[in-house]
Amino acid sequence: MNEMKVFPIGKIVNQEENVSAPDWCSHWPNNRRKLADYINNKPTIETERLIIRPMTVKDVPALKEWMLDKSIYTYWGKGPGKAEKNPELLFKKEEKQAKSFHLGIAEKNTDKIIGDFWVYLIENNRMASVAIRLSKDCHGKGYGTEALSSMTRLFFEKTELKRLWTKVDVRNISSQRMLEKCSYTREGLIRQGKMVNTWCDYYIYGMLASDLFDNSVVEMKKI
Repeated sequence: MNEMKVFPIGKIVNQEENVSAPDWCSHWPNNRRKLADYINNKPTIETERLIIRPMTVKDVPALKEWMLDKSIYTYWGKGPGKAEKNPELLFKKEEKQAKSFHLGIAEKNTDKIIGDFWVYLIENNRMASVAIRLSKDCHGKGYGTEALSSMTRLFFEKTELKRLWTKVDVRNISSQRMLEKCSYTREGLIRQGKMVNTWCDYYIYGMLASDLFDNSVVEMKKI
């Protein structure tokens, strides 16, 4: 397995209680919380260069700068929908019990949203799918690896989730490299399967909580 590139989570801030967790303390099992706690009260994660946080209507101008760029949908499985074409719609939906995470990815020095992160298809609080996308201007900077690495640690170290997985178009080489840098394993190939609204060949990548802990012990000794 590839060596995990771990970025310190820094602060995991509970929005309601405004409580920060010290670095690495979440490694211990008794520090975990129910996944529902984070779904209902989404956290803010600070990494080396990024802030991964809930979005607000104030982020609409930043979202409009990149959400309509067709190039970011090449391997997304579908083109921009109503919410991408009109980001203000993201904040006009009726309040209801959420069953997934949707967080913005912001550059720390500007707090400007440059991408977003999804955790969805959550099954029995044990398994979930992940997805990440970034503004084209932010490709090639390692932001995707930094965000995915920290979010993977959050969900495995602080919730009951045991498995994270995703689909990747076989032509999407950059996303495959990002996942492998974060120690996700290519588990199989689906030929001409359906990825959202697109029929294509795609890989299944997955990671288990046990994979993270095996790598974390080594990485934590290096820090």
